[in-house]
Amino acid sequence: MIGRLHTGLAFVAGLGVAWACSAVAACGGDERCGPSSGTVVRTIDGDTVELASGERVRYLMIDTPETTGGKNDCFGAEASDFNRDAVEGREITLSYDEVCEDDYGRLLAYVSVGGREMNALMVERGYACVLQIPPNGEGRADEFDDLEYTARTNMIGVWGACEEVTCD
Repeated sequence: MIGRLHTGLAFVAGLGVAWACSAVAACGGDERCGPSSGTVVRTIDGDTVELASGERVRYLMIDTPETTGGKNDCFGAEASDFNRDAVEGREITLSYDEVCEDDYGRLLAYVSVGGREMNALMVERGYACVLQIPPNGEGRADEFDDLEYTARTNMIGVWGACEEVTCD
């Protein structure tokens, strides 16, 4: 499907975490992974934020053009600015999927502010591409793929601004 990335190691690691979580009774609610809410003190880039608690949160199901590590991909600054304007200094709510953390220790979550989910909004507005790493997002893959298809078709955001889309 459009925009999906499947990596063998991430998939195998994810299955291990999902299995371990399903074997433990404490994995029942959203808070099994981390906080259900927090205040964003800093946006790292278009798809990662830092909470007042010090935890970093990587948005599930999306990838934005890079602006960190010396990179300045086309539309990366716009994606980062959009994310910053929407969430920095604000209380967000977090919901989790199967795998709670990535290999860098960041929480993996759907992030909402003011009742609106940022993950889907970033794709809808053309600031992000779909990035599904199973088992996370399996129940929402079609929804996100449809949002990306519409943004691509209508040349919204990165799809109309960039000759090469690096998050694809």
